[in-house]
Amino acid sequence: MTNAQPGILEPIPRLARYLTFSQVPEADPRAALAALAEFVDGEELVLGIGQSLALHLGCEIDGLRVFPAHAGAGFEVPSTPAALWCWIRGNDRGDILHWSRRVQRVAEPAFGLDEVTDAFQYRAALDLTGYEDGTENPSGDDAIGAALVGGRGPGTDGSSFVAVQQWVHDLDLFESKPIAARDDIIGRRQSDNEELADAPESAHVKRTAQESFDPEAFVLRRSMPWADEYGAGLHFVAFGKSFDAFEAQLLRMIGAEDGVVDALFSFTRPVSGAYFWCPPLENGRLNLGFLGM
Repeated sequence: MTNAQPGILEPIPRLARYLTFSQVPEADPRAALAALAEFVDGEELVLGIGQSLALHLGCEIDGLRVFPAHAGAGFEVPSTPAALWCWIRGNDRGDILHWSRRVQRVAEPAFGLDEVTDAFQYRAALDLTGYEDGTENPSGDDAIGAALVGGRGPGTDGSSFVAVQQWVHDLDLFESKPIAARDDIIGRRQSDNEELADAPESAHVKRTAQESFDPEAFVLRRSMPWADEYGAGLHFVAFGKSFDAFEAQLLRMIGAEDGVVDALFSFTRPVSGAYFWCPPLENGRLNLGFLGM
């Protein structure tokens, strides 16, 4: 689909920055959104709209909702909604900084900056644990079918729903485990990325095997590692034609089906969770027509 924001389907960049904004009370967001639409190209800058912002604009987007919060024995999955999400992609940290400054300057009258997370590609798209991330990602037409909305008409076709979570790893704890125990947590061998035939039921690969759901639960992952002076982990980003596939995986991860909790929770935890709708493009520009703009 040529009208999708192209950064959704492209491989992860070398560097990235994620920005989340809340809406300033009583501020009209239309002027700021119109100004953002002038330069959001969907490639170096991917933009998403939260439910609260869509509703403020008088638009109820079918499928857009608030990220679900969950809690279980020893873990929590928080919900931290936001009005606006930006994913800045690139290879030069200075360029990303200037993109970020521009976005913030344009958004500032109507939106307050809540979070800034800098991310990067680690080796050949590895998580900081040393395991490959996104091994089972669909590609080609399968990626388009999994990630993009189709068949709904102008203004929505080519759009995408994105689930965003920041996970904080306890790398010291993870690295204190024998390599066989680490492999069991992930469900793959770190040495060659091969799936373990005898992986325990709690292994992450078994919990989230996309083809094992009915219907199949494929999403397009575009996650990247992050690190700062306070910690490190994975900025999880999953695009879908709806949130159904992501939520099916999440429910299995927390043991809602069978009481088996994903072993990832033994060393890492999510500290945020938000849903956004990424509008399509029209003639190379962000199409906000479905939002009445």
